[in-house]
Amino acid sequence: GVVSTQTKGEFQTFQHYFKQINLRTMIRRQARLRREYLYRKGLEEQERATAERKAALKAAVEDGKKIPTELKKDAVSLQKQMDMDGAADTTLNSVDDEYLYAGVKDPKLVLTTSRSPSSRLKQFTKEVRLILPNCQRLNRGHFVVKDLVEACKSNDVTDLIILHEHRGVPDGLVICHLPYGPTAYFSLSNVVMRHDIPNVGPVQEIYPHLVFHNFTTKLGKRVESILKHLFPVPKDSSKRVMSFVNSEDYISFRHHMWTGPNSNIELSEVGPRFEMKLYEIKQGTLEQNHVNTEWKLRPFMNTARKRYFIGDEETDS
Repeated sequence: GVVSTQTKGEFQTFQHYFKQINLRTMIRRQARLRREYLYRKGLEEQERATAERKAALKAAVEDGKKIPTELKKDAVSLQKQMDMDGAADTTLNSVDDEYLYAGVKDPKLVLTTSRSPSSRLKQFTKEVRLILPNCQRLNRGHFVVKDLVEACKSNDVTDLIILHEHRGVPDGLVICHLPYGPTAYFSLSNVVMRHDIPNVGPVQEIYPHLVFHNFTTKLGKRVESILKHLFPVPKDSSKRVMSFVNSEDYISFRHHMWTGPNSNIELSEVGPRFEMKLYEIKQGTLEQNHVNTEWKLRPFMNTARKRYFIGDEETDS
């Protein structure tokens, strides 16, 4: 009995030891993958800067203008690179890494809320889950953000979505792409639930078609990429449509089902509806504090009249 107890204690000690080794190995692997990702991002910035210099030199040569002063020193080497590259686009794109399997594998989403959600936020969360295919709703409970992110990574979740509220009114949406980012922060306004929409139709969970309007700038394309990769590729026969319409940097979301032949199409709104406004994009994941900020809405930006960052100004016709 003494020998068996001692053997059992030694086995538990070895088991704990190997668990610690596996944990350290996993942490080192995640750190290495993160460093590789940041290295690729750095290469992307260098390639983008070089591509801009090549474009400026090419435009000056084709128009017969004087070569800009900042390009005179490297003009010969840039021209040689352009001759070697030809018409090929050699610039790197982080979207290729962040959304490598987009369109090949369906996204896998987890939706949760801030702590101690109100009944209205819970109802809104249920309706948002109906919007997003392949989405699993998770009760927040006492989970901290770090544990949520780690659990999602270990289960091959592609995006973690968190809804926030203020006094029972949903006012925030966070989209964290896994495993490396980016993380986009949106404010919500004018939220209308399904039961508040008159003559609301039933919801079908078929994969929807997406409509993006006025996402014309570089930041707009980035936001469009973050949003559209939450959805899988739909079938041509799908009669479900979701619209993201940008007007003065406010993104209006609408959800419709359409019926009828091609000549007489009728749209029925199935809700919910709300407006989103982007205020920050970070390059890392949600639990990381010391990461680069890709874009942020600064206080002085609100004072600049007729200055829009996601799309062009639209005039009423």
